[in-house]
Amino acid sequence: MKIVDVREMAVPISSDIRNAYIDFSKMTASVVAIITDVIRNGKPVIGYGFHSNGRYAPSGLLRERFIPRLKEAKTEAILNEAGTNFDPHKIWDILMTGEKPGGHGERSVAVGTIDMAVWDLVAKLEEKPLYRLLADQYGNGEVDDKVFVYAAGGYYSPDKDYSKLQDEMQGYLDQGYNVVKMKIGGASLEEDIRRIEAVLKVVPSGRSLAVDANGRFDLETAIRYAEKLEPYDLFWYEEAGDPLDYELQAELSKHYKNPMATGENLFSMQDARNLIRHGGMRSDRDYLQFDCSLSYGLVEYMRILDMLKEYGWSSRRCIPHGGHQLSLNIAAGLGLGGNESYPGVFPPFGGFAEGYPIEDGYVRLPDVPGIGFEVKSALFQLLRTLAD
Repeated sequence: MKIVDVREMAVPISSDIRNAYIDFSKMTASVVAIITDVIRNGKPVIGYGFHSNGRYAPSGLLRERFIPRLKEAKTEAILNEAGTNFDPHKIWDILMTGEKPGGHGERSVAVGTIDMAVWDLVAKLEEKPLYRLLADQYGNGEVDDKVFVYAAGGYYSPDKDYSKLQDEMQGYLDQGYNVVKMKIGGASLEEDIRRIEAVLKVVPSGRSLAVDANGRFDLETAIRYAEKLEPYDLFWYEEAGDPLDYELQAELSKHYKNPMATGENLFSMQDARNLIRHGGMRSDRDYLQFDCSLSYGLVEYMRILDMLKEYGWSSRRCIPHGGHQLSLNIAAGLGLGGNESYPGVFPPFGGFAEGYPIEDGYVRLPDVPGIGFEVKSALFQLLRTLAD
């Protein structure tokens, strides 16, 4: 059993949508394939990975540092104790050899991309869905048979008036979602309030709507929005200020009693811990959105979950950013509170397995080995080009 090749390519995520900070017209993502000499059904077993939207493809980091380290590693150094499978924790240590602590930047995305492929590979070699492997080896043995998901959309685009925004949100409700999310901060406060009130005419209540500022606001603006948003009793108010401005988040919590969410742009256990220590987050109502594919992968994410337990947080307060199948597997196998979903944007990465509809805000997972990319045809067609 050995790795015979590791391949990467950058692919475009072309869209005219934008949030409060960036547009996605030139956004890219890296996809990775780890090819082994293990043959099943006449084909080599391959693990696939990619990273979430919002960060550009770290192709240089992958090709110059992290992929060479994995390819140069001795096989015995990356196998489990029994020698029957690869060990994701040992591989993570190999990837991070020679890396100084701190300054996480884009290297966390590169490692997270490879890490996703590693877990896909390991679960395939065990011939188990990843959620089952996680529950058996790292959880309590119990799997959530369905996972809460919300529909992330409501982006700004040149031709999206209030009517089209309402149609978009109604479409998500028609698909089975009972919570939808929209962007704020890319227009004036007055305009965003008009957009929010337009959506509130279609969703059942404020508890069916989350809003996301993508870190756009200074403290004064964040508080002004909080004062206007609070009467609507929204599902959450997300990432009001810069993700590393813990003081802003802590002060904002004094002005907004309803749920808030943040964490998607914190890329290490240490940064996540600083949020819990200094960000004023409230474990009885707020949500944490750490995304394993952007933050050194599932190996690091499990360290984050251990840290949260030490600080009295339930894993159910975690609803990861990214809308991808890896986080969905983690949610089912390790008992998270749910997962983001992108039913209308970022194809082919957004969305989950085909044939598994959203029902009353929840989705079930397929009983297939690995992460489940093979039952998402457009995504798998893209991924397999690396192997071909």
